[in-house]
Amino acid sequence: MRVTFYGTRGSIATPGPSTVRYGGNTSCVAVRSDAGTLIILDIGTGAAVLGRELMAESARTGQKLSGHIMIGHTHWDHIQGLPFFAPLFVPGNEWDIYAPRGLMESLQDTLAGQMEYTYFPVELDQLGATIRYHDLIEGSLNVGDVAVTARYLNHPALTLGYRLHADGATMVYSCDHEPHSRALAIGPGPIEGQDEEHAVFLADADLVIHDAQYTASEYAAKVGWGHSTVEYAVNIARHAGVRRLALTHHDPVRNDEAVDAVLKGLKDSGAAGDMEIFAAAEGITIELNGQAERPPIHEHVSAHTNVTQSIVQGKVLMAMADPDRIDKMRKILAGDHLREIVVPPSEAAAAVAREAPSLLVLEFDGDHKSAAAIAKEIRADNPDLPIMLVTNHGDEGPGEGGLFSDRLAEPFSAQYARARMRAALMRRASQWVRALRPPDEEKRLATLHKLGILDTEKEERFDRITRLAAAMFNVPVALISLVDSERQWIKSSAGVDVTETPRDEAFCSHVVADRKPLLIQDARNDPRFAENPLVTDGPKVRFYAGYPLFMDDGACVGTLCLIDNKPRDFGGRGLALLSDMAQLAKKELEKKPGEADAPQSKLVAG
Repeated sequence: MRVTFYGTRGSIATPGPSTVRYGGNTSCVAVRSDAGTLIILDIGTGAAVLGRELMAESARTGQKLSGHIMIGHTHWDHIQGLPFFAPLFVPGNEWDIYAPRGLMESLQDTLAGQMEYTYFPVELDQLGATIRYHDLIEGSLNVGDVAVTARYLNHPALTLGYRLHADGATMVYSCDHEPHSRALAIGPGPIEGQDEEHAVFLADADLVIHDAQYTASEYAAKVGWGHSTVEYAVNIARHAGVRRLALTHHDPVRNDEAVDAVLKGLKDSGAAGDMEIFAAAEGITIELNGQAERPPIHEHVSAHTNVTQSIVQGKVLMAMADPDRIDKMRKILAGDHLREIVVPPSEAAAAVAREAPSLLVLEFDGDHKSAAAIAKEIRADNPDLPIMLVTNHGDEGPGEGGLFSDRLAEPFSAQYARARMRAALMRRASQWVRALRPPDEEKRLATLHKLGILDTEKEERFDRITRLAAAMFNVPVALISLVDSERQWIKSSAGVDVTETPRDEAFCSHVVADRKPLLIQDARNDPRFAENPLVTDGPKVRFYAGYPLFMDDGACVGTLCLIDNKPRDFGGRGLALLSDMAQLAKKELEKKPGEADAPQSKLVAG
């Protein structure tokens, strides 16, 4: 795996004679695997140089260009190179662009904003290359032969860091990240809580490229700006067992001589230990050869997402008493169109049980025992509920036993608080597995659409089957579900009035992907489905049994499924009977127009 730096400057491009050696372009790093997969990490102004090099390569080889652009977040210094990245203008080139999913705007909408006519002469949809946009949440994905883990960082905008594993080597890109503990930003200390989680993300990497915009002496004036100190980057990397550390996102006021002085200070202090430390500089290339077969860190969810609507529909419970703080938090939530409920801290546990919020924001002003007791009571029945502490006590306060998911220490900006709450909500929404697309997806959809049954009226011949299935198995809901490209469409339903759901939320999409029956006796105890919106909200699904509907050409178009809001036992005999019922549904699906009522007509005639 080869890593080349094209932009190492933070905040704003700083060209000139004093930044020649380390570079004046903003963030951009190119990574190539041995198999040729190209991943570009951020697309700041340094991307213009990279684009020209790639175009020259294409001219030499006569081959079209393709690759993947993974953006940590969409602040200008991380995306300003996109309009000047020449390979995007060439028809026949193919690019996939990834960035964190926001609550409202998609990645494509955000990037289009900086290329509106007012700001740039070419609009995003006028680019010649084929471009695919991917909104990401925290999780894992494969990009060519590279295994990628995305994890939220601590910044005033929703930001992802990326851990890449290929060719036996691991590198981590962690740009625009502030220590969770303000004490750790200025000196050594115990690494725990969210800082320990960050260390796990970096653990044992062959190379970590880490934000180091400030020094400890500068940090007091920069609290909440979303950047690390050099001292923190070194301490956390050493703690994580990192082999090589590249300090990046150099402050625009720090010239080459000042960067040299920072490095000399680290060397003289012995802070690096056995770890190699260097300052990222434009133009340098590093070859990473894995020293051992260390598997990548894999989250249990896919990083791709289509969950925005379920997040916006969620509720934030604010357990607070201070009126000024309540007013401040309400304004922050209103900006994201999130619903809020306010109760005194003493009523937090009862309100959680009653309202089932997506996030609890708990006020803490010094009573450690009380705050911990409230959180402990809530955790007993809600182990995965994000609980965010809002406090004026800095790093002090209850934190034992993982009771609290995050901390907002005053003073904090509205932007910072919004980013932390968005990360908590996104992380909660990501705690369920979305089904993969099956290998025969194109053929499967062609077969489904050829049936000509999508968006048709209710028909007794199908309703008869779901009524019988609900009665036979004594469940409140039975469905004949057809899985389209982005939705689950319900041809027949007994016990519920529903016509479609998003495909990502549909249990039936897992049946289609795996091409085999799926039995879930208690969804709340199944990590694949425990946080699915159909389990936590709305119908509150607990039991599911789905049998695939295979057409004669072998394509699985949907399921016959049973649903209950209580856990159930369901043995092999039940699955065999469900298979028989599914065969009846299949026969009805395959009937040609005009044949639907033929069996009933013959029966009457007889």
